[in-house]
Amino acid sequence: MSYTVLKSLHIIFVVSWFAGLFYLPRLLVYHVEAQDKAEPEKSILAKQFVKMQKLLFNAIMIPAMFLTWITGLSLIYVAWLSSFSSQGWLHLKLAFVVAITIYHFVCRHLILQFRKGNFLLSGPQLRLFNEIATILLVAVVFLVVAKNTLDWMYGLGGFVIFAIVIMAAVTIVKKIRTKN
Repeated sequence: MSYTVLKSLHIIFVVSWFAGLFYLPRLLVYHVEAQDKAEPEKSILAKQFVKMQKLLFNAIMIPAMFLTWITGLSLIYVAWLSSFSSQGWLHLKLAFVVAITIYHFVCRHLILQFRKGNFLLSGPQLRLFNEIATILLVAVVFLVVAKNTLDWMYGLGGFVIFAIVIMAAVTIVKKIRTKN
């Protein structure tokens, strides 16, 4: 398989995985908020959210995560194996991908808890939790695009500023919602 095909497949699988990582916490928000509804609406919504979460996680997120890892490690083998030890940006990228994978399994834990009726996080907390995937994606993209040390250090600084802006925006939206 050529490098270009492998890289294209990797990007497709990353996009698929992140589609799930962005959408699943949103479903969890709706699931938590459905708990405030009266019966039978509450039970009907809960049943539907459980079904949607299960399908999204098992049919999209799990395969996309594994295929992302397989194609990513294959890219390392094809393109950077001989110089892997000198590729600091790649080591940091892999650390962020491990963090994304941990986030993936935290989502799974939340799904299982929600099925049992244990709503560990509130709607606003889940909205904030949802931003973690965005922040991690931004970090990885900056590292991949700006491979040399100086550029990715600037990118990391931009990442920190971006994370602060996202958290501030979530706080502002929360204050506006509580006013209304």
